[in-house]
Amino acid sequence: MRQTKVLVVDDEVEFASTLSERLQLRGYDAKAVYSAEDIFAIAKSDPPDVILLDLKMPGMDGIEILMTIREYVPGIEVILLTGHIDLESKIEGIRIGAFDYILKPVDIGELIAKIDKAREKHNKV
Repeated sequence: MRQTKVLVVDDEVEFASTLSERLQLRGYDAKAVYSAEDIFAIAKSDPPDVILLDLKMPGMDGIEILMTIREYVPGIEVILLTGHIDLESKIEGIRIGAFDYILKPVDIGELIAKIDKAREKHNKV
């Protein structure tokens, strides 16, 4: 089985880079990007299995990015990341089609379990 491809999207460069490295150390094909523009280029040219998407981004926020991903590359599973409990955004994200939601700081064990479940769902599609 090939490695699960994970795209980490967060404007906090250190967080995204570190999370990507931690996933690579656990056998995932992970890369980090820091803006909405980068995510769309990669999602179309080299689609990941799972996107870890920060809700609070400058310019387009995570919900707007999620809607665009659903429109243009519908098969990718998206797990929303946030540093703040925001029930309204969580409900909206799940309604639009996010696979799940996780709080920062990220528990790597919990995140890996969610990534693996998202990959299973992605493979069934």
